[in-house]
Amino acid sequence: MHWSTATGLALFWGLYEWRAAVHRKAAASAEEAAGPTRGQRAMFVGGILLMFLSLNGPLHDLSDYYLFSAHMVQHLILTLLVAPLFVLGTPGWMLRPALRVRWVKATARAVTGARAAFMIFNVVVAAWHLPPLYNTAMTYHNVHIFQHLMFLATAVLMWWPITSPLPELPRLPYPGQMLYLFLMSIPMSIVAIYVAMADRVLYPAYSAAPRLWGITPLADQQIGGLIMWVPGGLYFFLVMSIVFFRWSESGQDSAAGAQVGWKPAPR
Repeated sequence: MHWSTATGLALFWGLYEWRAAVHRKAAASAEEAAGPTRGQRAMFVGGILLMFLSLNGPLHDLSDYYLFSAHMVQHLILTLLVAPLFVLGTPGWMLRPALRVRWVKATARAVTGARAAFMIFNVVVAAWHLPPLYNTAMTYHNVHIFQHLMFLATAVLMWWPITSPLPELPRLPYPGQMLYLFLMSIPMSIVAIYVAMADRVLYPAYSAAPRLWGITPLADQQIGGLIMWVPGGLYFFLVMSIVFFRWSESGQDSAAGAQVGWKPAPR
């Protein structure tokens, strides 16, 4: 077990519960005192557990010491599952006090818009898969931790236009969400094709790693690229389908309609 990961996640969970307790004490009525719903808490805790399992145990060992393809699975879990669970599991009132700070609100508005979130996430993903940066992360553990934190933080921004719990930082309207999700599948596919179609091993750390199940380093790299390309791309289409059915059920095409579509939290 990596105690730094366990400690960080425990502190993050503790902060969540502390903020819920403060909210209950400050509430003027029983209705206002309601903390995160069971669904919200389940999603947040689910994100914590999923992140813990992806950064510890067999998947962590495979990704760090043996297989590039396992590393791609780990990255997809962090960006496509953990990040949206954290956002959907956090009530808007838990975040709202931070927006009272002018520069925080201005920054949040700037980075959670669809265009900014799209650019930030995809530039970060593409940059970290360039051999110089990726190989540096594999060589230095602290850089590797920073890489994972960047993936997670920018993934939260990436999912914000779809899952935002704050009307002050709103979701896209449903048609915009579907277009956004479709476009989001393209840059990841380009990076995946670059990795999968390379005619040489891009990341030497995996060339020197002990071989498992007879998988060569180049085949492992191709499998990793395909994992990013196919399941990663299909995941966005799955969420797009969910958004479409939410839109159909709501009968609304406004931004206000999008705000209630996923119903992540009473505010």
